[in-house]
Formats: sequence, structure tokens, C-alpha cells
Amino acid sequence: MRIGDLLLGLAATAAACTFAGIAEAQSMTPMRGEVQSLSDSFAVRVFPANPYSKPIRVEIRVYDQDFVAIEDARISVATLMLSANASRPVIVAIPFAGRSERKVRVCAESIPFPTTQAQVRAQICGKFLGKRAG
Repeated sequence: MRIGDLLLGLAATAAACTFAGIAEAQSMTPMRGEVQSLSDSFAVRVFPANPYSKPIRVEIRVYDQDFVAIEDARISVATLMLSANASRPVIVAIPFAGRSERKVRVCAESIPFPTTQAQVRAQICGKFLGKRAG
């Protein structure tokens, strides 16, 4: 290996490490949880967050453990705007559908604005287990 190739590789690695700390991603908390419920459904409160310096539009969706949409889930605010560096609570109620427990994924999906060139939809999901008590 030539010294020039080695220096070029070191420079590329240093640049990657420098920019890695700058990258931010859409987030949601909590990312996993377990809920006990006495009724025929269970509820989860999540907090989608926008770490960016510009507002984003977010849609909350609920899927089963295999990413099949759960159409009868009730979402307090299904589509919302998050201002820069903001977070907002969203409550999701999921029916057990005759089961004693149910594994679900609650996802926050960013929706690109029609006026922007970038049309990438980011998705962040939390995994939750609902258990019927009693």
C-alpha cells in the first residue's frame, strides 16, 4: 500500500467521523413497552419528535408485528405538524381483537411537503405488547 493511499483513507475516515456527529434523525419515544389492560383494548402514549431546524408533517400509523396495518386502531392525532425541535404526545388505542395479548408497532412517518424536491418518507417505529389482565 502506498503512503498516499493510506493518507487518503485516513482523511476519508476522519471526514466521516466528523460528519457522523452532525446527522440527526426523526425520533419517537418510547421505542418499546408492555401494557396491561382490563378492557378489550389497550392504549399507548408515544412522543414523535422533530430534531430538524424546519417543521415536518408526521403521520402516525399502527401495524401488527408483521407490518400489516391495523385499521381499527384509534389515534388521537393521526396527522400532525411538528415544529423545529419539537415533540408532541399522541395516544393510540389498539383493540385486542379477541386475543389475550397483541404485539403492535406504532410508527411515526414523516410526509414530505409537496413543494420540496426531496420526497423521502422517514419511518420510525416502536414495538409494544398489550396484555389483557384477568
